[in-house]
Amino acid sequence: MNRKYDVIVIGAGHAGCEAALAAARMGASTLIFVVKFESIGRMSCNPSLGGPAKGHLAREIDALGGEIGKIGDMTGIQFRMLNRKKGPAVWAPRSQNDRLEYSIKMRQSLENQSGLDIKESIIDEILTDGKRVTGVRSHLGEEYFAPRVIVATGTFLRGTIHVGDVHFSGGRSGEPAANVLTSSLQKLGLQTARFKTGTPPRVDMRTVDLSRLEEQPGDPDPVGFTFYRDIELKNLVSCWLTYSNEHTHKIIQENLKRSSLYGGNISGVGPRYCPSIEDKIVKFSEKPRHQLFIEPEGTGTFEAYVNGISNSLPPHVQKQALATVEGLEHAKIIRYAYAIEYDIVVPSEITSTLETRVVEGLYLAGQINGTSGYEEAAAQGIAAGINAVLTLDSKEPIFFDRAKSYIGVLIDDLVTRGTEEPYRLFTSRAEYRLFLRQDNADERLMPLGYKLGLVEDVRWRRFQDTIAVRDRELDFLKTNNTIVTGDLREPVKFYNILKRPEIEFDDLVRYGYKIPEDVTPTIKERITIACKYEGYLKRQLEDIRRFEEMEERRLPDGIDYMSIETIAWEAREKLQRKQPRSLGQASRISGVNRTDITALMVYIRKQRYKRDRT
Repeated sequence: MNRKYDVIVIGAGHAGCEAALAAARMGASTLIFVVKFESIGRMSCNPSLGGPAKGHLAREIDALGGEIGKIGDMTGIQFRMLNRKKGPAVWAPRSQNDRLEYSIKMRQSLENQSGLDIKESIIDEILTDGKRVTGVRSHLGEEYFAPRVIVATGTFLRGTIHVGDVHFSGGRSGEPAANVLTSSLQKLGLQTARFKTGTPPRVDMRTVDLSRLEEQPGDPDPVGFTFYRDIELKNLVSCWLTYSNEHTHKIIQENLKRSSLYGGNISGVGPRYCPSIEDKIVKFSEKPRHQLFIEPEGTGTFEAYVNGISNSLPPHVQKQALATVEGLEHAKIIRYAYAIEYDIVVPSEITSTLETRVVEGLYLAGQINGTSGYEEAAAQGIAAGINAVLTLDSKEPIFFDRAKSYIGVLIDDLVTRGTEEPYRLFTSRAEYRLFLRQDNADERLMPLGYKLGLVEDVRWRRFQDTIAVRDRELDFLKTNNTIVTGDLREPVKFYNILKRPEIEFDDLVRYGYKIPEDVTPTIKERITIACKYEGYLKRQLEDIRRFEEMEERRLPDGIDYMSIETIAWEAREKLQRKQPRSLGQASRISGVNRTDITALMVYIRKQRYKRDRT
């Protein structure tokens, strides 16, 4: 039995799958461990992908050659583009997915990937030689060896499930936790913390009165997450909207002490932006109701996810509360809601490559870094997989730039700012979100994916063809005039007509423009955005240029920040701990202000002057 690999991945959730696939596709012999074989790629919370920022991430991962968007499109049962009434910076694709099919398809991707082995086992220990990782040891005592190890354990590290006063060990409902690995990580010098998340009850759709709910259908022209894959998108189901009410809130309020969260059983920090229903009625007591979405789990089941009512209440209270909701009065609960506590590694322990600071070759990806969400996990997974292989070959790692990708925003936020609660990505976290749109993720990241060998030749050629057609038509519109029509006294450039707010791309036909057959709806949209937002984009690109100047001012390795007395003490401590790689990154660390950055610049100039003199 082979026990020597280039890369070992612990965990086969969304982070682990992307990490393992990226590593194997880049030519590294890879082994991935999963607690339970059937749980590969499981959508353990809501059966959906995308939404604001998350949809951007899914498209970026796809542009790099990742898998989440592809499987999302293949198993989607409803597709919507959110925020269409707002500007293109916040348009966000979202899909409702078949939970079981998603897991099956992801498992097939792993099984069919050459150079990738899968093994069902629980890892108890990280093996090292001094400060360098050498492999792992399983709960059965077996040892496997690799110079690169990626830990992507999700909620499984000392996972504890809570339902009312009942609590038991588990990484997810029905799956065992990894109860020993945390100790191994702590012994290596990694600082850990305790987080909490939750999931709502699932109900039998046949017992829901849909006539009393508001239907949420899919878009007539569905848009997914993938570029150049020709996956047929189908709207097979609708989601449904209802609301909690004062009666719901009263029942929960009267039983707060019976919930694990407010009964004192949970010490972990929960997500601010996806709170449990107990948190909602306590912290937002002025609100008379909260949205609840009934989301089908698939086409081959009657199970539905009640999004918006996550809780850790006892079963009988869950039943009482749900029965007060319009349309759910007679709904039968198939699975009870529960909360789960789990260990994370404080994200200040990782660098921008996702390698740990204290152990060479050890990478962390996903919820172990304090994030929440499938897309955030998958983004870290592909980044860790890429960098693990690059450093194997003594190549420069990839530092994802926050000015060029949401992946960069996510990683940079974790490394420079950390998180004291489960981190969720939003478009508002990106300074340059008009440039970081979901529609141009291929332009921003596909060249890198192709260079790394993760994007197939056929997709690359189609990408190049798309950009060539886009550029050709943009040039035509800028250099050719319209005909004179009823609302035009003299010819003007087609481009200037398209700038008008009321004009859409197809409207150019009435001004004499003939749309070539190779101009697809996607190309029309890109041209329209480039035209209508030209001024804003130019200003944002100038801001990015100035940002890049700060990022290019690299800081020497191993600076003893504690010895720089002109920097404030708090800033020294944080700089010493995080060891930023550039002035730009240093400036984004919480507690480091402009005067500290100025003092740091003076210090660096003096050090260079001394070095040049000698």
